[in-house]
Amino acid sequence: MRRQFSWSAIGALSLALIAFIPAEAADNAAIKEKAAACAGCHGENGISQTENIPSLAGQPDQFLQWQLVFFRAGSRKNDQMQPIVEEITNEDIRNFGAYFASLTPPKGAEDGDPDLSKKGAQVATGRRCASCHTDSYAGTKAVARLAGQREEYLVKALHDYKAGQRVGGGVAAMADVAYHMSDEEITAVSHYLAHLK
Repeated sequence: MRRQFSWSAIGALSLALIAFIPAEAADNAAIKEKAAACAGCHGENGISQTENIPSLAGQPDQFLQWQLVFFRAGSRKNDQMQPIVEEITNEDIRNFGAYFASLTPPKGAEDGDPDLSKKGAQVATGRRCASCHTDSYAGTKAVARLAGQREEYLVKALHDYKAGQRVGGGVAAMADVAYHMSDEEITAVSHYLAHLK
């Protein structure tokens, strides 16, 4: 039996779809407005201009959500983040993850020391960084994006893992990798990843 749709049914469906679009746009605007508070430290559009503060733009959604959960639970500590995470809901965490993941990630800066980058690439290969962070170092799921991240932040993060001061997802793997790295290797791999295009 062949069904026929009336024009009124099609019109009602169209109106329902159109009515849904502004609500979604309003939600996106509300998320963007809430995320604007993060710009003071993490930069406009999630690209940090502040030393030792990571860029959030283009980080994988799950990775961002887990970091906020770790901060809120107190297992990952930061004096600036603690009062912020105490005020956010689970829905905020999901929204922030999706929002920052959707932003264009930072581009690697011009490399003023290609020899150091070459050494860093060798360290990254030797330590098998791509096995978790992907071949492009863009991260995936709950694993961080490293490409284009602030160089001094990467150095700090690796030293924190090495010293057992950083906890959270993947901590066992990262602590094991970082523990065996020399300061020179940490400097070289951080430089390589920060300047990766």
